[in-house]
Amino acid sequence: MPANFARALPFGAAILDDGRVRFRLWAPTQAEVGVAIEGDAVVPMHPAGDGWFEAIATCDAGTRYRYRLADGTLVPDPAARAQADDVHGPSVVVDPRTYQWRNPGWSGRPWREVVLYELHVGLLGGFAGVARELPRLSQLGITAVELMPVNDFPGRRNWGYDGVLPYAPDTAYGSPTDLKALIDAAHDCGMMIFLDVVYNHFGPDGNYLGLYASQVFREDIHTPWGAAIDFRRPEVRRFFTENALYWLMEYRFDGLRFDAVHAISEPDWLDEMAAEVRATVEPGRQVHLVLENDRNAAGHLAGNFDAQWNDDGHHVLHVLLTGETEGYY
Repeated sequence: MPANFARALPFGAAILDDGRVRFRLWAPTQAEVGVAIEGDAVVPMHPAGDGWFEAIATCDAGTRYRYRLADGTLVPDPAARAQADDVHGPSVVVDPRTYQWRNPGWSGRPWREVVLYELHVGLLGGFAGVARELPRLSQLGITAVELMPVNDFPGRRNWGYDGVLPYAPDTAYGSPTDLKALIDAAHDCGMMIFLDVVYNHFGPDGNYLGLYASQVFREDIHTPWGAAIDFRRPEVRRFFTENALYWLMEYRFDGLRFDAVHAISEPDWLDEMAAEVRATVEPGRQVHLVLENDRNAAGHLAGNFDAQWNDDGHHVLHVLLTGETEGYY
């Protein structure tokens, strides 16, 4: 029987039972914030304490909006479920309950059955293009596909590791509905589908957080790709924990691969997040959590994570095959 799923996020744009939309943003460096709805007036947001601003507006799914900062700058919603075009443009109100899942009872497969095929969605023609390849991959013996990061990045082409809007599938690949249809198609084939997520940095182009929530970043630590994220702050921890739950619960991914967790300064957050995932996922449903950890420390595997990339093995083989010895090689 078809069903729908939605994760009730504590921020971003949420459609209420009465049809109106609640907007919520953490903007601790701002004195005032508004919601600029396309074709309508700016709706003032009310301070809700601890840097939070809230507003309820009369609009519906498909509405385009941005947040208006005190100096008039318009920025996208960091928790937008979709963007109208690219990272610099307006966000879109999405009703996740409208997608009717064909396989709501899918419960996954055990880790011992994983034969993983990592792929780049853009190279295969977007979400619909990946769906067309699934029967062929299944015939090869693949039991799980892993999508390289799909959250919104600047431009039309990207590896995905410079994303700036973690909740919005990039429009270059398709809509939220297209991504859900891909996941449904994988489950039609009896295949699991994983998502690569990046929680160690934001890309440099389209990252507006510094304008209104500079506390997201640490001033004393930097990663090779940009400012380190401050996981000491509860608001930051909640933002990324909710993101993991969002992909697993609203999109029904079978697992997540966490990119370069050695660049997360507070590794205890990983265990906290994984424990919440295990407590939230429905009983009997198999969801797998995989780390990329260049330190190769095994401590997290004693808890709620299923596996970890063998980076030592990768690096040794890379040196043997290429002779490259720079950096972590």
